[in-house]
Amino acid sequence: MSSAQHSATFERLVQPHLDRLYRLAWRLTGSKAEAEDLFQELLIKAYQKLDDLVEIDEPGSWLSRVMYNLFIDEQRRFARRRMHLVEEGQLAGDGLQGFAGDERDNPATGNERLERLRRLDAALGQLSDEHRIVVLLHDTEGYKLVEIEELTGVPVGTVKSRLHRARTRLREILVADGTIS
Repeated sequence: MSSAQHSATFERLVQPHLDRLYRLAWRLTGSKAEAEDLFQELLIKAYQKLDDLVEIDEPGSWLSRVMYNLFIDEQRRFARRRMHLVEEGQLAGDGLQGFAGDERDNPATGNERLERLRRLDAALGQLSDEHRIVVLLHDTEGYKLVEIEELTGVPVGTVKSRLHRARTRLREILVADGTIS
């Protein structure tokens, strides 16, 4: 296969999944810079594995699984090398900034929505990684339980349990801070 054919095949297989994959990267990492790095790392890995990708019936699921594994690998590397000079949560992140819509339409509504999103983002940050990831994948990105099982390697029953516990904990946090009643 020529280089041009190789590139065209890659684009045909990956293009339909780019938006969802980038959102997944953002949801996993919580910051634009880290999401872009993870996304780029995925594309490099996928391009290197194009022969495998061509044989797969569901390239979107395969790509999501590879991204999740890259994320977990990076988290493990980071945990091994992290210096504990700053407490967790003291570093500012991008969070959900930018997802509040266009505040020019109605500044009061935009500011109110942005504040709710900030509170939700803070509440999500209080969940364990396992709970946060399953809520984001299922409730935010719309992955089905079976897809989450394929993505994470965690059995569906455990995914259901984590999702239930995560939602319960989120509700507790949001009630405590007055976001919901």
